[in-house]
Amino acid sequence: MTTRPLRFNAFAMNTTSHIHHGQWRRPDAGQVDFEDVNTWINLVKILEAAKFDALFLADVTGVYGDADADFDVYIKEGLQIPSNDPLTLAAALATHTEHLGLAVTSNVVQNHPFNFARQISTLDHLTRGRVAWNIVTGVQDNGARNFGLPRLTDHTERYQWAEEYVDLAYKLWEGSWDEGAVLKDRSGSYSDPSKIHKIDHVSERYAVQGPHLVAPSPQRTPVLYQAGSSASGRQFAARNAEAVFIIAPSPEIAGQQITQTRELALAAGREPGDITFYQGLSFVIGATEEEAQAKAAEYEKYVSVEGYLAHIALVDKTGRVYDPKTPLKDVDTNTMKGFLDYVANSVTDHEPTVEDIALTISRNTRIVGTPEQIADELERWQAAGVDGINVINWVIPGSFEEFADLVLPVLRERGLAQSEYAPGTLREKLFGYPRLNERHPAAAYRGAFAGESAPELEPAAG
Repeated sequence: MTTRPLRFNAFAMNTTSHIHHGQWRRPDAGQVDFEDVNTWINLVKILEAAKFDALFLADVTGVYGDADADFDVYIKEGLQIPSNDPLTLAAALATHTEHLGLAVTSNVVQNHPFNFARQISTLDHLTRGRVAWNIVTGVQDNGARNFGLPRLTDHTERYQWAEEYVDLAYKLWEGSWDEGAVLKDRSGSYSDPSKIHKIDHVSERYAVQGPHLVAPSPQRTPVLYQAGSSASGRQFAARNAEAVFIIAPSPEIAGQQITQTRELALAAGREPGDITFYQGLSFVIGATEEEAQAKAAEYEKYVSVEGYLAHIALVDKTGRVYDPKTPLKDVDTNTMKGFLDYVANSVTDHEPTVEDIALTISRNTRIVGTPEQIADELERWQAAGVDGINVINWVIPGSFEEFADLVLPVLRERGLAQSEYAPGTLREKLFGYPRLNERHPAAAYRGAFAGESAPELEPAAG
């Protein structure tokens, strides 16, 4: 059987402290200058030279934790505040890359779908078809309040909202302009009016007449990423996603999640292979196993216990993160009991404390070893059904440089990493076809609005 190459995204965020908190204090941590576009231009040049598939930019719309509690710890840790807009950054990076995909995260709450669809189509034109959208519904009460909501919408309702949002976006991207609508006929019409349509969309939250203001971009609809692991999230992914981001604690659990989601995709009228899965992993690489373990110990000197606890919102009754030396038996939580039990059972040489939670998270989905040992582990993840890896950095750009220089050559020798980019759009590079396939629900809107009479629109609720 021919080995299929894994896909690789660089997982980052336009902020100082994204996943591995405290590492920005290292002298080689370029992410402290995240607001400098040259930090990112340098990174994408490294990624494209190494043949990474995409830069995957995360995002948030508010601070974590209780919306009414102080947020001093987030400010001190640079924990996703300050953070800058990923879509604007992606536009700046488009002109410094030729093949690298640019995946941006956007919450369905933060932007009206008509405006967002226009922005994405514009970016898809600017990149010649290298855009992906990570569809998220938000996890912060503060983020919801920043857009006029009293609190975070119920989990199930958020995914219903997301379904309305993407349905409207699909109509604009796939249905508003027919193929061949743009003529650029200097002796006649720029576009053919008979092939451009209003969509007259009405749903619970939106009323949009259209037409889409942007002519069809190379991909029309961007490559669709999604990261939900809940029951609602997996159902949403089964219907809509082309790539799913997971952070499973082991290849076995990843395999279970992948199998379940692909079964749901089949039930939704798609093929299991229509969805690819990317596991989030970070790497500590050494020429020998001893060197790698020594580097891991050095990384741990920079671990911010307060940062990790704040990120998972493990706080006491006053809304403050627990003191690192607090025994786990004294932690009162209704949301993480299983994880706390796991940490307590894994610590055998001392009384488990809150500090052990942060160390466990920092080591979770971390692979420490030589390039050959890391390649062995990645083969295990691939055998479990994983199609690609979201490489999580400790520092920018060093973590990605090390992976590119030390691990990717070994993977290429095994047929596990690409040596050259395939031609075409991001979707063509990843899947072999330029547009969403006919099994995707968005495909139903192709030609759906030709010759329709427009219904009378009522204002959307809210």
